[in-house]
Amino acid sequence: MAKKMISEMGLPKSISNIFTARNIITAKDALSHTEFELMELLDVGMSEVISAISHISELVSPPSQTALLLMEQRVCNESLAGHLPTRLKGLDEALCGGIPFGVLTELVGPAGIGKTQFCLKLSLLASLPANFGGLDGHVIYIDVESKFSSKRLIEIGMKSFPEIFHKKGMAQEMAGRILILRPTSLSEFAESLHQIKISLIHQHVKLLIIDSMAALVLGEYDCGASRQQALGRHVSFIKSLAEFSRIPVVVTNQVRSQIGDEPLMYSFQAQSHSRKKDNHATYDSHLVAALGVNWAHAVTIRLVLEAKSDQRFIKLAKSPISPPLAFPFNITSSGVVLLDDNGIEMKGPEINSIHCQGQNALFNF
Repeated sequence: MAKKMISEMGLPKSISNIFTARNIITAKDALSHTEFELMELLDVGMSEVISAISHISELVSPPSQTALLLMEQRVCNESLAGHLPTRLKGLDEALCGGIPFGVLTELVGPAGIGKTQFCLKLSLLASLPANFGGLDGHVIYIDVESKFSSKRLIEIGMKSFPEIFHKKGMAQEMAGRILILRPTSLSEFAESLHQIKISLIHQHVKLLIIDSMAALVLGEYDCGASRQQALGRHVSFIKSLAEFSRIPVVVTNQVRSQIGDEPLMYSFQAQSHSRKKDNHATYDSHLVAALGVNWAHAVTIRLVLEAKSDQRFIKLAKSPISPPLAFPFNITSSGVVLLDDNGIEMKGPEINSIHCQGQNALFNF
């Protein structure tokens, strides 16, 4: 609109000719000057300049939209109102529908806690036919640590969706919709991302999973600026993929030990340092998410998976729209199952703390 010709904007002929004579041809040319500059250039009065600029601005400015209209347009354009339901009722309600489209959702927790189990279930949900509540699309699953199990995927499908998976050939069809990539280095990963951008358009991809980002970055770079620079480049590209394609992007992250007086990640975690020392014995672990603060700011949703007092929890640690809640869960033959849909509201730094005590005996299949 900025390149729209002033001569085509319906201004009075006299003022339009003056603009043309002074080589002010487009709306951008006119709006690049102040009103006083235009008075001098055009040699006309202030009232005429204000009238002309108001008319030009009205024609080239984008129309305003209400928040309600934007929401209705998104609901109309995106299946399931822009979310991939996890089928975990309490978590879906807290997230206003499930894993959101167009942003990064992070799963962080210690090894063996259930991050890959969660990702396998999401893969199935994205590939399910629409009449069964799925996205009816393909999934790109970047399996960095070779943890993806086709056998486990089919087991989850058989137990969770028997009406689909017991039909002849349906298990093979669902599994065939999930494309597995196993890059062994960041350079291979970067190449995969550029291929993915093409696939998002041509192969009806509805979900991207990266399991895990930490394994790629931590395995190739030592601590320091080079790691953060590489991570920054890749996370920017991943975020652009999510925004460009309007699909959910789920990334898993590992944990590491917290270092002595290391600063806490968020301002609301800044409890009294002396109190933290006093409570040292009450914590069964001192773990934090890997990849650092810049990475933490890049993700929109952070789900912390932890084990504490012989019980697993999914904690909604970061969300622009949801309260900080913790949901107890088990892993069964049908995947991740919540034990309570109401959730436990958590305040202060506890929502971001990560425990891994007593998780070895928590598999229920």
